[in-house]
Formats: sequence, structure tokens, C-alpha cells
Amino acid sequence: METLKAADLCIPLNTSCRSMLVTPRTIVIKTLLSCISVLTVVLNLLVIISVSHFRQLQTPTNLILLSLAVSDLLVGLLVMPTEIILMQSCMFLDTISCAVFFLFSFILTSASVGSMVLISVDRYVAICYPLRYSSMITTRRVQICMSLSWYCAVTYSFMLLKDHLSQIDLLNSCFQECFPVINYIFGAVDLLVTFFCPLTVIIVLYMRVFVVAVSQARVMRSQISALKSNTITVKRSEMRAARTVGVILLVFVLCLLPFYSSFIAGHDITVQIWLFYCNSSFNPLIYAFFYPWFRKSVKVIVSLQILQPGSCAAKIM
Repeated sequence: METLKAADLCIPLNTSCRSMLVTPRTIVIKTLLSCISVLTVVLNLLVIISVSHFRQLQTPTNLILLSLAVSDLLVGLLVMPTEIILMQSCMFLDTISCAVFFLFSFILTSASVGSMVLISVDRYVAICYPLRYSSMITTRRVQICMSLSWYCAVTYSFMLLKDHLSQIDLLNSCFQECFPVINYIFGAVDLLVTFFCPLTVIIVLYMRVFVVAVSQARVMRSQISALKSNTITVKRSEMRAARTVGVILLVFVLCLLPFYSSFIAGHDITVQIWLFYCNSSFNPLIYAFFYPWFRKSVKVIVSLQILQPGSCAAKIM
């Protein structure tokens, strides 16, 4: 009876949840964002198929990129379409759907951050300790680290959204809004865990990588005329990979900074969060621009040569 009275007194003054009016401008925006979502799914699916199918591409570094592509694919498949729907009508989701949406968003964000840290560690070892790289960074160890990264992302997201999930029956009772309920302490911890700490680790490791790479390049230039060996070729390929991964990390940081800066300042984050989501589209585009093996594997996939027997053993690199 008290619940019914509360429902009768409930006035749906939805002040914080603002839907976009149906205008030509919003239609263009939604169409553009939908195209970005589709592009994100297609490009990351090509990365996943390439690394999963071709044995030559199943290196430790590419396995980490595969983990990143999986999280990026799920962002384009699940998170982006839901955000587009919420832009039109923020009262679309029920309490369960709202909780699941934020849970997936936090898990995928945390998994992406974990993959970025693993990538920076991989390049740090490859450039700074090239002779020990093959023994330190093995496929088995990378698989274990990837599994731990996803496990920690899931566990961390459940802990972060504990208050949100525990109050699921109370949410949206009046205003039908979809927003996360996060404890202030957990919010501060999240800022450290998913922003400051990973950003610090990435910057410190890549500053070290940059210094060592520059010194190695000088040594190579002095030795190239007198010695043409496999060692120099390996160093060149490692530094090219480091440069490419450096671009990926730089784009990730540039997409992350506006979102968390606006979040800390208490400003509206609608545009910034889409910039963060678009990072999932930028990664495979960077692969296509810098990695010849990705362009070659895409040609094999699109031409359906991948269906031929023994295609998994094709020479891609």
C-alpha cells in the first residue's frame, strides 16, 4: 500500500536526463555514430580473424592486440548502439538493462586499459632487453596475463558498481534515469586505477623505450655499412613495432584525457565519452596504416582465400 502511495506521489520531472529532439541535425549525428559503430565492429572483427587464423601472426605482441580487439569489438557491438538509443530516449532502459549496460561498459573499459598496459610492458621488454625477450615474453605467459587482465576487469567492475547493483530495485523508480550509482571512495579509486596509475606506467615505460630506441638507432646507423646481420634486421622490426604501438598508446591517451578531465571538472561528458569510444575504431585503422601484415591478411579474408585448405599457414609477414 505504501509503495502504491509512493508511486502516486511520484512526479516524473526528469531534469538530468535529456533526450535529443528528432531534428535533421540529430538524425545526421545518429547516422554518423551508427556508421562508426558498424565500422568498429567490422575492423576489429578483421583483426580478430587475422590473428586467430594465421599462425604466423600469433606472436605474443599480436595476442595482446587480439585481446584489445575483442574489447573494442564488444564496445562497437554492445556499448555504442546502446548509447545511440539513449541519446534519443534516455527512458528506454529498464533497471536491469541499465545495470547490465554500465557493467559491460566498465568491464570493457578496464579490459582495454589492462591491454594497453600489457602492450607497453611488451614493447619495453622487446626494446630494452632484446636478448631476453623471447625467454621473458612467451605465448603462455601472455595468455595468462590476458586472462588475469580480463578476470581483474570483471571483478573490479563488480566491486565498483556494488552500490549500483545493490540498489537495483530502487533505481529509476521515479525518474526512470539510467546513471551509475558509485560510492565516492570507489569513484576516487577508479580514477587512480583506470586513469592515473595506467597513464603513469605507460608514460614511464615509453619514455624509457624512446631513449633506448634512439640510442639503438644511432648504433645501427654506425654499424649498417660495416655489418649487415640478422641482429640489425630484428632490431629494426622491433623498433618499427614499438613505433606503431607508441602511436596506438598515444591515441589512447589522447582519447582518455578529455573524458577524465571533464569528469573530474564535473562538466558534461557526452562528447568526450564518444571520443573515448571512438578509440576502439582508431586502433584497427592504425594497424591498417602501419602494419603491412594486416593489410595483406584483410585482402586474403575479403577475397575468401581464407576458405582454402592450408590458408592458416600462409606467409603473411
